[in-house]
Amino acid sequence: MLGGSALANPALAAEVPAPGVMGTVPVTPGEIAEPDEPEPTPGEIVVVANRVRGAVDVPQPPIQTLTEADIASYGATSISDLVAQLGPQANSGRGRGSGGMPVVLVNGQRIASFREMRNYPPEAIQRMEILPEEVALRFGYPPNQRVINFILKDKFAAKTLEAEYDQPGRGGSSTKEFEASLFRVAGQSRLNLTASAQDTTPLTEAGRGVLQAPGSVPTVAGDPDPAAARTLIADSREIGVNVTWTTGLGEKGLDGAVTLNGAFTRNDSTSYSGLNLVTLIDPQGATALRTFGDPLARRTRTDTAEGGATFARSLGAWQLTATLDAAHAVSNTLIDGRAAPADIGALQAAALAGTLAITGPLPVVAPGGGDLARRVSDSATSLVTLVGKAVSLPAGDVTTTFKAGFAWTGIVSSDTRTALGETQLRRGDASVGVNLGIPIASRRNDVLAGIGDFSLNFSAGLDRLSDFGWLTDWSGGLTWGITPALTLQASYIVNQAAPALTDLGNPAVLTYNVPVYDFARGETVLVTRTSGGNPALVRETQRDLKLGLDWQLPVLRNSSLIVEYFRNNSDNVTAAFPLLTPAIEAAFPGRVTRDPLTGALLAIDGRPVTFAGESSSRMRSGFNLSGSLGKPTPGATGGPQRFGGGRGGNGQGRWNLSLFHTVRFTDRVTVAPGGPVLDLLGGDALTGGGAARHSFEFEGGGFYRGLGVRLNGNWAAPTHVNGSGLPGSSDLRFGALTKLNFRLFADLGQQKALTDASPFFKGARMSFRINNMLDSRQKVTDQFGVVPISYQPDLLDPQGRTISIELRKQF
Repeated sequence: MLGGSALANPALAAEVPAPGVMGTVPVTPGEIAEPDEPEPTPGEIVVVANRVRGAVDVPQPPIQTLTEADIASYGATSISDLVAQLGPQANSGRGRGSGGMPVVLVNGQRIASFREMRNYPPEAIQRMEILPEEVALRFGYPPNQRVINFILKDKFAAKTLEAEYDQPGRGGSSTKEFEASLFRVAGQSRLNLTASAQDTTPLTEAGRGVLQAPGSVPTVAGDPDPAAARTLIADSREIGVNVTWTTGLGEKGLDGAVTLNGAFTRNDSTSYSGLNLVTLIDPQGATALRTFGDPLARRTRTDTAEGGATFARSLGAWQLTATLDAAHAVSNTLIDGRAAPADIGALQAAALAGTLAITGPLPVVAPGGGDLARRVSDSATSLVTLVGKAVSLPAGDVTTTFKAGFAWTGIVSSDTRTALGETQLRRGDASVGVNLGIPIASRRNDVLAGIGDFSLNFSAGLDRLSDFGWLTDWSGGLTWGITPALTLQASYIVNQAAPALTDLGNPAVLTYNVPVYDFARGETVLVTRTSGGNPALVRETQRDLKLGLDWQLPVLRNSSLIVEYFRNNSDNVTAAFPLLTPAIEAAFPGRVTRDPLTGALLAIDGRPVTFAGESSSRMRSGFNLSGSLGKPTPGATGGPQRFGGGRGGNGQGRWNLSLFHTVRFTDRVTVAPGGPVLDLLGGDALTGGGAARHSFEFEGGGFYRGLGVRLNGNWAAPTHVNGSGLPGSSDLRFGALTKLNFRLFADLGQQKALTDASPFFKGARMSFRINNMLDSRQKVTDQFGVVPISYQPDLLDPQGRTISIELRKQF
């Protein structure tokens, strides 16, 4: 059985590289690729090639490999959905980078952006490899993200329609999504066209019974309810289109491949931030707090146009890949202003004069007008990599990756609420780098075979930022395959990072009436908060150590035990102004303003700060298990191609389970040289509720005869944040949080009774999903067991349990 799709460059040699050589492995038409998991039976001869073409050949073994049948067991609607479901396996535990989002390859090649293939149907994938972070270096990326390689089928075509409806279990809001997609692949040629639309209805604080802050609730019956004028979920709509086209160059695509991608998205949203307030006092000194007017709205429209291009070809024994990704976004926000101070003063004067009853009808007050905040952002990122064999050693070839790139970002913003006019920020980033993979021992080449497979890895890079200066990075690592099933890895990374462009240059903006919990006085107050940039920020130096063990278990197919230890240290860390605990206030006294008589909190300067250092250590351990369900269908060994280009399989189902535990040993922040050290595991906090010492995440499920079930979730241990210990201060306790997500789906095309009744059910799938099925929301209490107003569960998670139903039809 042939498998996989053509490489971006089929002219690469067909032989399998020696261990330690990075490459993709094509299969000529006469070869047999790895089958899609038929279980051998007595007397059956199965011919298996060493590798599937498009696979990545590196010293580090895959964390997990998924076949076509494994992928089908997830019931995913797109590549994006599949990656999201693979959270525990696909996400990095390094604690750096873009939240663990993996690097994505297609047939072993870099792509300009995940946007290129996020809408591909999972049925188009023949095989999928999840690789450790160190592999990212081979493709020009920093080693803080895992790598996912999608190997596409040679031929596949499908037209797909999807409709989904979501709503919280308690109602109040709903989301409707529609998507239409066209996809086809034939060797080097690929085309994907996707159009989508989404609509979400608003949810207000009144819809969840949220208590209002003191001093914001009217004292006169019949006045507008401020809770009904504050949204927890905005009213929003989004439409988008995404097109990707790939073609081979030259005869039969032997001269490489080119990919072009374009996308456009429009998002409209409307949210509400309360009502106008006025306190009226009559001649006798009686007071009344009144609300009036329409809800103060914030209306935003954002248009985003994105484009990308990828060029890949071989240059002798070297592989050249060049990518360009660009985006242009325009965002306009109309902000309703509060009533004019003169109009408010007129109401107060009339009440004090006795000509306006403080509890009677209020005269019509003119709206306060509006302001416009506009932001135009442009970005372009290019990267060229050259990968090949620099020199041959007895244990194998030394692989080298050279990279060079340039990234540019420009932001133009204005806001009529300030007198600063237009603000322009620009940054250019020129970068170069090199990575070496050096094999030392090899079982295949019989060089020091007694110690197994052993290789070293070194990388170095240099960046020049137009607005900041020079940055450097380097790393070293080793991979030791003690046995074919047991691999040890170690890596050390030193990296310099610049503050974000906006952290340095954003203009200062004042925002009034921001609710903040004051730990020193144990109360929630409305303060004036300053946001913007801080030009005094300096470069950060990061030093990270990772030790890893990967053991392929002998008891189950494609199952493994993974243990990873991480130690991160950073100097001069740029951070958003943290949670205002007493320790933070003591460290940054100039950022906090209090009433000199009462001590009440009045204002916070929330612009970014520089911490002297951060240090943390943790261990992440877990396992991936998988297997087959049921018995093979007699005589089936993969089956003929079925509707949509998929394989018939051998009649067996699939199951899998992934469970990972993370324990944090240390997590400390040094605020300033010689200053206080915050222990985030011991009651100090920067954001939210501190750091949980223990956490678990899991994902699992099964698929058999067209029916599938998935369950995933996570648990985080309780934490606490210390108060000041002064009278009126209070500690806060953040309870443990458990979230479970359930999904049931049915491939209706495999239900014979349905397909006999109507051909519509061929290629159709129905899914039912419950997210946060326990309706869990973190409970936050003070030392008396009282929930502070700003930590009400519905403010932290207004949706809670959500229920979704989806219909997907593939033609």
